[in-house]
Amino acid sequence: MKSHPQLIEKQGKNEFVVLPIDEFKALTSLLKDYEDLKDLRDEKERSKHQKAIPLSKVIADLAL
Repeated sequence: MKSHPQLIEKQGKNEFVVLPIDEFKALTSLLKDYEDLKDLRDEKERSKHQKAIPLSKVIADLAL
Protein backbone atom coordinates (compact mmCIF):
# COMPACT_ATOMS: atom_id res chain seq x y z
CA MET A 1 0.00 0.00 0.00
CA LYS A 2 1.36 3.38 -0.97
CA SER A 3 0.69 6.08 1.61
CA HIS A 4 0.36 9.78 1.04
CA PRO A 5 0.78 11.45 4.44
CA GLN A 6 0.69 15.20 4.84
CA LEU A 7 2.76 16.47 7.76
CA ILE A 8 1.64 19.53 9.67
CA GLU A 9 4.18 21.42 11.68
CA LYS A 10 3.72 23.30 14.91
CA GLN A 11 6.51 25.64 16.00
CA GLY A 12 8.82 24.16 13.38
CA LYS A 13 8.34 20.51 14.44
CA ASN A 14 6.18 17.79 12.89
CA GLU A 15 3.08 17.66 15.07
CA PHE A 16 0.29 16.03 13.04
CA VAL A 17 -0.21 13.66 10.12
CA VAL A 18 -3.15 13.84 7.75
CA LEU A 19 -3.98 10.81 5.57
CA PRO A 20 -6.57 10.25 2.87
CA ILE A 21 -9.54 8.45 4.44
CA ASP A 22 -9.05 5.28 2.36
CA GLU A 23 -5.46 4.98 3.57
CA PHE A 24 -6.54 5.61 7.17
CA LYS A 25 -9.20 2.88 6.90
CA ALA A 26 -6.68 0.45 5.38
CA LEU A 27 -4.13 1.14 8.14
CA THR A 28 -6.82 0.77 10.81
CA SER A 29 -7.87 -2.56 9.33
CA LEU A 30 -4.27 -3.80 9.23
CA LEU A 31 -3.75 -2.75 12.83
CA LYS A 32 -6.88 -4.61 13.96
CA ASP A 33 -5.71 -7.72 12.08
CA TYR A 34 -2.29 -7.46 13.76
CA GLU A 35 -3.88 -7.08 17.20
CA ASP A 36 -6.12 -10.11 16.56
CA LEU A 37 -3.11 -12.17 15.47
CA LYS A 38 -1.15 -11.09 18.55
CA ASP A 39 -4.08 -12.02 20.82
CA LEU A 40 -4.36 -15.41 19.10
CA ARG A 41 -0.65 -16.10 19.52
CA ASP A 42 -0.72 -14.98 23.17
CA GLU A 43 -3.69 -17.24 23.92
CA LYS A 44 -2.11 -20.15 22.05
CA GLU A 45 1.05 -19.76 24.15
CA ARG A 46 -0.96 -19.43 27.38
CA SER A 47 -3.00 -22.55 26.71
CA LYS A 48 -0.35 -24.81 25.16
CA HIS A 49 -0.14 -27.01 28.26
CA GLN A 50 -3.90 -27.42 28.63
CA LYS A 51 -5.57 -30.62 27.60
CA ALA A 52 -7.41 -30.42 24.27
CA ILE A 53 -11.15 -31.08 24.17
CA PRO A 54 -12.47 -32.89 21.08
CA LEU A 55 -14.98 -30.90 19.04
CA SER A 56 -17.51 -33.72 19.31
CA LYS A 57 -17.45 -33.42 23.13
CA VAL A 58 -17.90 -29.64 22.97
CA ILE A 59 -20.88 -30.08 20.63
CA ALA A 60 -22.38 -32.72 22.93
CA ASP A 61 -21.81 -30.63 26.06
CA LEU A 62 -23.47 -27.63 24.45
CA ALA A 63 -26.31 -29.79 23.09
CA LEU A 64 -25.80 -28.49 19.57
